[in-house]
Amino acid sequence: MSATKHENLSVPQLDPYFYVSRDLADIFEKIHLLSRKKPVNVLISGRQGCGKSSLVKQYAAIYQRPLSTFQVGILSEPSQLFGEYALEAGETKYKQFLFPEAIQTPNSVIHLEEINRPEHPKALNMLFSLLSDSRDVWLEELGHLKVADGVVFFATLNEGEDFVGTELLDAALRDRFYFLLMDYLPNEVEKEVLIKKTGVTAAQADDIMAALNFMRGNPEMRVDVSTRTALMIGDMMAVGASFRQALAVSLQTNQEALESVLIGLHVRRGHTETVSNEYILFDHSWQQSTES
Repeated sequence: MSATKHENLSVPQLDPYFYVSRDLADIFEKIHLLSRKKPVNVLISGRQGCGKSSLVKQYAAIYQRPLSTFQVGILSEPSQLFGEYALEAGETKYKQFLFPEAIQTPNSVIHLEEINRPEHPKALNMLFSLLSDSRDVWLEELGHLKVADGVVFFATLNEGEDFVGTELLDAALRDRFYFLLMDYLPNEVEKEVLIKKTGVTAAQADDIMAALNFMRGNPEMRVDVSTRTALMIGDMMAVGASFRQALAVSLQTNQEALESVLIGLHVRRGHTETVSNEYILFDHSWQQSTES
């Protein structure tokens, strides 16, 4: 139901270039303090690629808490988070998953990713008692499980008609969470993130930001460009891709929309770029020519 134990139940690495508002940072400090006194659940909603999962990881890294991430989107049964029966040496045995161990690890962070995307809505039923003040659950196979002190549950979701396979989160379940809404970073901060994380120049970052703003401000294009996509563009340009190439491979859109972006940038910033129509033999000699 999750990654290996080596990748979970350990404190994640701190991202040195992760920006949030001062107000949000203060809220997370209060969440940390509150978790010492009582159970805390936090629901984070926002645009795709705006850093919801990264925010959970950064919280765990700052406060030195072991993090475990569980993909809710693959759940089809209420008890599937905890374990399953499997055939072992000709005998049916119950195999416990990581989740029971994670919730019994003091001060751990439990990340329920895409909580509104289970294969079956009733798959979340087992979470109700774990997210309540009692913080416990009974399973016939494992007995009484009690959530350890200091454990913080984070759930992340994308909401809206654009996201296929999502469900409206049950009101009773949603009521158990504090709620945070994330959005794009301010332009000057997103530009700083681009420069520091990808290594592009300030001029290149300006071009990327101009493209993002053009697309985000044009509802007819139906292109919602996330910070994640912006970093993909920056990574490509940092290794030598042209602006047009970086946009073409990073934006999941058609040629017409791409041309609209480039034309818009030409009008606004005078940006021009020629495209080579030459075809070459793509073999070992091409690799050698690029290395020489």
